[in-house]
Amino acid sequence: MTQQKTIPGYTYGTAEAARSPVSLDELARLKDSVLFGPADEAALHTAGQVLADQVEDVLDVWYGFVLAHPFLAAYFSTPDGQLVEDYARRVRARFGQWILDTCNRPYDQAWLDYAEEIGLRHTAAKKNATDEAPSLPQINLRYLIAFIVPITMTIRPFLARKGHREEEVEAMYQAWFKAVTMQAALWSRPYADDAW
Repeated sequence: MTQQKTIPGYTYGTAEAARSPVSLDELARLKDSVLFGPADEAALHTAGQVLADQVEDVLDVWYGFVLAHPFLAAYFSTPDGQLVEDYARRVRARFGQWILDTCNRPYDQAWLDYAEEIGLRHTAAKKNATDEAPSLPQINLRYLIAFIVPITMTIRPFLARKGHREEEVEAMYQAWFKAVTMQAALWSRPYADDAW
């Protein structure tokens, strides 16, 4: 199962999601660039089974990290520093679904389109619009890229919790790392002028 409930603002596979200008051929080259192949797809599907009942625990770790750093928490807060709890809660639900999508969805046009939508929602083009949040107008690209590290490094203990052999855990971990890096590259596209 890839989605268990209705999530406000989750527009995967709908006409509301942005259309990615990245072609499927370009996606194939991006996969090659991060060494992502069929074995990684299989490992991610296993990871999806492993993580399915741990999503909230993973999010607790990630949100704990974000909220412990005021410069990151600011992106869920008003310009004067007040946390917008409803906004953080709504984004959290979509972030949890993203974990499942990363592991379970085919990396096809709908997936590419939603990666574009996610990227736009970090920029001034769409940040806050989905949830009508009174927060900062965009997330700095450097944090989008830097966040590859915490959302990769913190996932391994969760992948190891279901009794898989060490080499299976490592395969899931490496596949996750590649998938996150690939998505961060796609999310960064809206930050760049088309000339770049």
